[in-house]
Amino acid sequence: MRDRTFGAFSGLQATVAFTLFSLVFIAVVVVEVVSYNLTEETVAANSKSYTLQLMGEAGQNIDGYITYMKNISSVIMYDHEVESYFADNNETEKTKVTGLLDAIKRTRKDINLIALFGLDGKVVSDRNRLDLNPYVKPDSLLWYRAALRANGNPVISPSHVQFVLDKQRRWVISLSREIYDYRTGSPIAVLLVDLNFSVIRNICANIDLGSRGYVFIVDSGGTIIYHPQQQLIYSNLKQERINEVLTVKGSSFAAGSGKDRRIYTISTSSETGWKIVGVTYVGNLVSDKEFIQIYYLLLGVACFTVVVMLSLLVSFRISRPIRLLTRSMQEVESGNFDIKVKVASSDEIGNLAAKFNLMISKIRELMLQNVREHEAKRRAELQALQAQINPHFLYNTLDSVIWMAEAKKHGEVVKMVSSLAKLLRLTISSGNEIVTIREEIDQITNYLIIQKMRYRDKLDYRIDVDENIHHNRILKILLQPLVENSIYHGIKNKKEGGTVQVLGRRVGSRVLIQIVDDGVGADPERMRDILSSCSEGAEESVDDTNGVGVRNVHERIRLYFGNDYGLVFRPSEGSGTTVDVWLPILE
Repeated sequence: MRDRTFGAFSGLQATVAFTLFSLVFIAVVVVEVVSYNLTEETVAANSKSYTLQLMGEAGQNIDGYITYMKNISSVIMYDHEVESYFADNNETEKTKVTGLLDAIKRTRKDINLIALFGLDGKVVSDRNRLDLNPYVKPDSLLWYRAALRANGNPVISPSHVQFVLDKQRRWVISLSREIYDYRTGSPIAVLLVDLNFSVIRNICANIDLGSRGYVFIVDSGGTIIYHPQQQLIYSNLKQERINEVLTVKGSSFAAGSGKDRRIYTISTSSETGWKIVGVTYVGNLVSDKEFIQIYYLLLGVACFTVVVMLSLLVSFRISRPIRLLTRSMQEVESGNFDIKVKVASSDEIGNLAAKFNLMISKIRELMLQNVREHEAKRRAELQALQAQINPHFLYNTLDSVIWMAEAKKHGEVVKMVSSLAKLLRLTISSGNEIVTIREEIDQITNYLIIQKMRYRDKLDYRIDVDENIHHNRILKILLQPLVENSIYHGIKNKKEGGTVQVLGRRVGSRVLIQIVDDGVGADPERMRDILSSCSEGAEESVDDTNGVGVRNVHERIRLYFGNDYGLVFRPSEGSGTTVDVWLPILE
């Protein structure tokens, strides 16, 4: 019962702890996930803003560079020596034009070639000798044809390999422009300025977008101006989302999934119309992503540890008063009513403990009241038993005294009256209900003397009680009802009479007093019914006075000393009945 009860409350404590832990665990997990996602989203948003700023700066650098190149082309375009050389076919101006172009080139290391291609086939450049590719006609190249279509406006070509020079293949960006004779307004030549591709590459390469991030440039027509993997793009081994770059309404968009998820951030050049695109990979946005993950993990573990401790503490505080109350209930169940639950809380458990204490107090009062009533009942029964002796026994004894007096048997009269006086003195004396075995033996001796004188030869008796138990305590008037039962139901009904023996000795840790008769014997079923009715609370017949006495003796013994003691009826050897009276050793 104890283990089962405490197991149930242990289950309650575990349930409370598990519920609290689960709730807080879910809350912590949700908070951690949301916090991490917010952190990642914040980093992504900051990265977009930062990348857009970088793209804007790159665009400004490119715009400044292109603007400068356009200004150089304007200087060449409006130079009168250039016009004189191509419009008037003045060969003496060629050296001056060459010097002009060479001087301009020397001011910028990022210019690879400056050349003028006349529509009549004349060519002049920044160098005295220009080796052209004999297999390529300049007017067949894209930059040349784009300049003719631009009506004098400068044209910036995508990055490409320049084929106009013999035995030279360089990646360049070409600025081309048609030159006019301002006197007649007719075109006379096409200006070519090859810009070193490394300039644009350096501008883009100096932008740090993480270990996998990069920058590329695309013009308004979708042609890639620059890409760090230019050759892979041209060989179709790598593709970019050019359509999304050209059509997106905002400044960025996301593409891909998982580890390849990336963000395209776009800035448009105001000077060229180019779109400078920064590509950042989401997985690399947070440089310390693993550190942040470990940080959140450790924070979660710390929170879980605190949650477990708090859950156990709260569940213990909730279940502890219940366990105390349960333990008190078990004490009450075992018969201990001198107990009080100490619960200092004022909540429902405290109120329950207060009600429990009040209930135990009431039960204790009722039990004390019941004991007092039961004791009063026992005393009344004892008094009734004592009063029981007076009418019949006293009448018969006095009748015998009268008969002996008439027969002038003065000695017997004195002996009987003396025994009767002693018997009555012990019977009606007040005081403790517990007497010594010697006092009880004296009382039963006087009783047997009187009965012997009444029945004469029909009754004999013998008292053999070990002197070592004379000082032990016994209930008053315990043996007389049993001896009376033996005489009236055993010896009296026997034609030739019989003997009643009162024997006593110590057996182990108990005292055994036996009332043995050799009479006709008592009905075992009847005696068993009389004794069993003690525990069942059955009512006896009014006429069954002897049954009242026997049952009173048995019940008094059990009431005073416990259920391990009392009467046992059994047949005697030969004939008759033996009553075993088992008592505790009371010094």
